[in-house]
Amino acid sequence: MKLAGTSAAAALLVFAVVGEARADESVIKKPGRHPDYSFEAEPHVFFGFDPPGASAGRGYGPGFRGTVEIIDNGFISKINNTVGIGFGFDWIAFHDSKTAVWVPLVMQWNFWLSRQWSVFGEPGGGIYLGNATGARGAIYGGARFHFSEKLALTARVGYPALSLGVSFVF
Repeated sequence: MKLAGTSAAAALLVFAVVGEARADESVIKKPGRHPDYSFEAEPHVFFGFDPPGASAGRGYGPGFRGTVEIIDNGFISKINNTVGIGFGFDWIAFHDSKTAVWVPLVMQWNFWLSRQWSVFGEPGGGIYLGNATGARGAIYGGARFHFSEKLALTARVGYPALSLGVSFVF
């Protein structure tokens, strides 16, 4: 009986904290219905799989990506999209104790699907600095789950790496 009472109290607490359920609103066909921002800061964890040099192998480490919005209503005026310039750095540790820094520069094209979801494409390139050096082309695709207008979970996949981080917009 004590377990049933504890379970009922826990269930009531969950319902009280969670609040009412709301359906997400589609905004892709509503240009301008996205967070008003000029800069996005994204600390993340980076997983690289194509560093220069045959002996370097795969690596991982912390990183940061910043994006400056340059076009508020992007290349397609009838949908909700923005365009920015993305730049950053990723410190990479390899299995053989070597390190490198990946410095990307990309164009980020965002598509705001709903109040909670946005997706993006990032063509560009970057350079490796450190024990492993060299230049690479880069292409990424990603998605964000927006907890609020100012905070989102961001996943990026592509070449030459993938990352998982948190985005803050200002």
